[in-house]
Amino acid sequence: MIAAAIVLCTALSYGIGWALGVPALVPVLNTAASFPFMVLALKRGDLRLAIARMIVWALAMGVCATLLSFARPAQTETLFLRAAEYRAEMFAWVLTGRGAESAPSQFIPEQAAHTLLFVALALATGSVLAMPMGAVLMNYMGHYVGTLAAQSAHPRLTLLLGWHPWAVIRVISFVVLGVVLSVPVLSRVARVKPVGDVRPYLAAAGGGLVLDVVLKWLLAPAWQRLLLRVVGW
Repeated sequence: MIAAAIVLCTALSYGIGWALGVPALVPVLNTAASFPFMVLALKRGDLRLAIARMIVWALAMGVCATLLSFARPAQTETLFLRAAEYRAEMFAWVLTGRGAESAPSQFIPEQAAHTLLFVALALATGSVLAMPMGAVLMNYMGHYVGTLAAQSAHPRLTLLLGWHPWAVIRVISFVVLGVVLSVPVLSRVARVKPVGDVRPYLAAAGGGLVLDVVLKWLLAPAWQRLLLRVVGW
């Protein structure tokens, strides 16, 4: 029931964001749809449940942002922050194989900067600001996938392959970090219960981020060629 409520609230957050038409509010609304459910799980001292709930939230965001962008690409290009810039960058990569996605010297510093900022926001604000940052990332990634599928000769397959496996691993790693690193602040302001040893979760998240880089380094060139064939450009 809680998982269904998270999915419904997340979908409603996009509907409200669409109606209001204020891009900066969309990630805030996305966060409001899920944050209370995470806090409730942490108040029970159940870190695993809190992480599971936020993975459901991330999945719901990915589906909503992708399908909205598939159906209404022009509208989501202006609704989602940085959507136009990221779509143009990724379309150029799919078409030519050139770009940050296949260049470790570019994507490693960028991803490291994103991770450091996300971690700092999670620790400083109990993830109140880290989660909107994560929502921004999810929305513009979903926009890329949805708009690519909208132009593809095989849209269903593109909707699947557009979510690169390393990106999915990165999303899950960020979710784990966001939940675990929220605990120190939330234990003071929201009276969440002790959650036990968090080191295995941090190690898993860190390992996921390393795996993300390795897979992207090894697979991105081949994945680009696969996407190019599937899209039919």
